[in-house]
Amino acid sequence: MLLPNLSPFALSFGPIAIRWYSLAYIAGILFTLFWLKKCSEKENFLSKEAYDDWLIWAVFSILLGGRFGYVFFYNPFYFFSHPLEIFAFWHGGMSFHGGLLGSIFGMWLFAKKYKINFLKLTDVLAVSAPVGLFFGRIANFINMELYGRVTDSKFGIIFPNAGDLPRHPSQLYEAFFEGIFSFVILLCLHRFSRFSKENGFLSGSFLILYGSSRILVENFREPDQQIGFLFSEITMGQLLSLPLVLLGIAMIFLRPKKNIL
Repeated sequence: MLLPNLSPFALSFGPIAIRWYSLAYIAGILFTLFWLKKCSEKENFLSKEAYDDWLIWAVFSILLGGRFGYVFFYNPFYFFSHPLEIFAFWHGGMSFHGGLLGSIFGMWLFAKKYKINFLKLTDVLAVSAPVGLFFGRIANFINMELYGRVTDSKFGIIFPNAGDLPRHPSQLYEAFFEGIFSFVILLCLHRFSRFSKENGFLSGSFLILYGSSRILVENFREPDQQIGFLFSEITMGQLLSLPLVLLGIAMIFLRPKKNIL
């Protein structure tokens, strides 16, 4: 299949243009706001003030964490040589692992300020996170970025900006495993598992699902050009995802029995 040239812009009005990637962020955050409100109304763990302020905390945590994660994990030498480029968000370059670390730190501060149980909050957010990941990977596909390795599989797609050979549509693989599959599993655990009432269980489950999905799909995804393979055929994405799986396992089996966080 030959993929036509797709515009990274969903809408444009003169000098103003809205990218698909921006809409993906907005869609993920709006769903999370809906999910937070639904869970808070049922379990009454967020005050109105905390709910109203959550959006600001979340946006800054994700953007700053994602950007600095990309800078330090994927291209540190370039950005250290061009420090002003670190703040050029419009040039692209975001890291999910950095965004996750930024979100964890931001939500910890948020929970401290509003006296919310941190793990309870992250459990709620863990269920909604795959929805944002799904939209983000679809935006990656439309932008024709983060494409897969060359393949002779019937699923191969020729990306106009990646030569004449068919490649794995790894963005769609990630949209399924990190997004749809993980969301269904986490939603079922939330609704039907007695363990979901124990703080940290859903958070740990999300880390295992995301980390495992990323490690799997990285086998089909083209490594970042400026890094390549770290050793053997191990990529940076796999290296950063392994600790998430281990942390998730630890959170499930070593969950605090009391609400100490």
